[in-house]
Amino acid sequence: EEIFERGLIQTEALNYIRGRSIVKTYLIIDEAQNMTPNQVKGIITRAGKGTKIILLGDTNQIDRPMLDERTNGLSYASEYMKGSPLCWQVTFSPEECERSLLAMDAITRL
Repeated sequence: EEIFERGLIQTEALNYIRGRSIVKTYLIIDEAQNMTPNQVKGIITRAGKGTKIILLGDTNQIDRPMLDERTNGLSYASEYMKGSPLCWQVTFSPEECERSLLAMDAITRL
């Protein structure tokens, strides 16, 4: 709570990112699999000097009906930024899951 009060961490709605240049910031986008390609592009293209963007998500957990494993924003960014010297991609395997044994079993079965 204190870090929010001191302004060290801020949350923003997507609508408030438009038209801005975000500088010297670590921008963490969680649940990126539920964003459209245009939304992800809109965020990435706002990066100003010194900004790092981290997209987090799991394409097996998409819950928006108009998106799927290929058409979501996370997959879009992953595919089109692949090979860029400015980007890194990290993919975790089910064995690296930090959740319960039940969750790990469900990941492989469902």
